[in-house]
Amino acid sequence: MRDTAGRLMLKVRVTAAATEGKANLAALSLIAKQLGRPRAQVSLVSGHTARLKRIEIEGVTEAEVLRAFGDLPLNLHVDGTKSFSAS
Repeated sequence: MRDTAGRLMLKVRVTAAATEGKANLAALSLIAKQLGRPRAQVSLVSGHTARLKRIEIEGVTEAEVLRAFGDLPLNLHVDGTKSFSAS
């Protein structure tokens, strides 16, 4: 999925509480795991307390992200399962 500026977007859902950064950490860990990268290579750039976040993944190309997550709108869940969504 892409935003209006053409940037790649993922929709991630986690069950961790949105307190003390737990949900952010869970989301970043999930993304790192899906990409097969160390958690340290995935960082939150902005949106620490917002629903919309900007992340940075070191050493990963857009092609690698598309391979890992697919080019369809994708919901990732904390248990690692994937579900595809039309929205």
